[in-house]
Parts: sequence; structure tokens; C-alpha cells
Amino acid sequence: KALAFPLILVFVFGVAGILLALAGSAQAATKTDGIQVSANVAKNCIISAPDMNLGSFDGTNDLNASSVISIRCTASTPFAVGLSTGSSGVYANRTLVFGADTLNYNLFDSAVGGTIWGDGANSTFAWSGTGSGMALANAQTQTVYGLLLATANSGPVAAGAYLDDIVATITY
Repeated sequence: KALAFPLILVFVFGVAGILLALAGSAQAATKTDGIQVSANVAKNCIISAPDMNLGSFDGTNDLNASSVISIRCTASTPFAVGLSTGSSGVYANRTLVFGADTLNYNLFDSAVGGTIWGDGANSTFAWSGTGSGMALANAQTQTVYGLLLATANSGPVAAGAYLDDIVATITY
């Protein structure tokens, strides 16, 4: 009898444990729902337009230089890049200024003085295209060429640093 009672307890507790385990798993239920994750990609463009130094003008020499404009735009985004008139206020004859003195020059789409780079209106050039993505590897470039002709600058000018501020604008 002494041994039967503990065996009965082990049996009862064992059966109770199994029943509880079965009851717990039989009563467990699950439900699911999904989470939709989203983001919007906004049209965007970045432009970089480095400075251009035409060099030293002695009154007899032509000067030319170039600068590479770089853009990155969201994929499939149409864009146009225009250049302002600068201090002259007109595309036909941009001017470098030092005090009251000026030097005539212009900016073009080719090294040989092709089409004046402006805003695309009135027979001026504006670079246009479609963005290929914002990653650095997707940068697109276009060279702008500067030309200062001695024949367009025959008047007397003082020695000094002549400047013009051109704004490169990307429209997208």
C-alpha cells in the first residue's frame, strides 16, 4: 500500500499534465493580417556647374575654355538645363565686368562656337534629356564652351579680374 499511493499520484498528475497540454493546444488559435509598406518617389534633380576660367587676355589673343555641367535626376524625369544671360542681360553678347570696363564673350554648346547656350528660346541652346536615376553612377554630363574673341573686344580695357555670374538652372 505504501508504494501504490505514490504511483497513483504520479499517474494522476501525469494524466492531468497530458490533459492540460492537450487542452492548451486544442484551445490555441491564430489570426493574421498583412502590413503594406509603401514609399513615394518624388521627382528630383541635382545640378553641378563648376566655374570656368577663360585665361589671360592681352587684347590680341582669343580665349576659350570649357566646364562640364553634371546632373542627376530621378529615373524617367524629363529635364532642361538653361544658362542665364549674366551681367549683360542678353544672350547675344554676354559680358565680363571689371568696374566700368567690359569684355564680350559667350557660352556655346560646342567648342567651335556653335549655338549660344541660353534658355532654349530665341534660337538659343538648352540641354534637355531624361533622368536615369539619382545614383552617382547615373550622372549625365554636358560640356559648356566659353569663347572670348579678340575681334569682339577692340576697345581699351583696364587690367584686372573680369567676372560674370552665370546661373545654371535645371527645370524638371
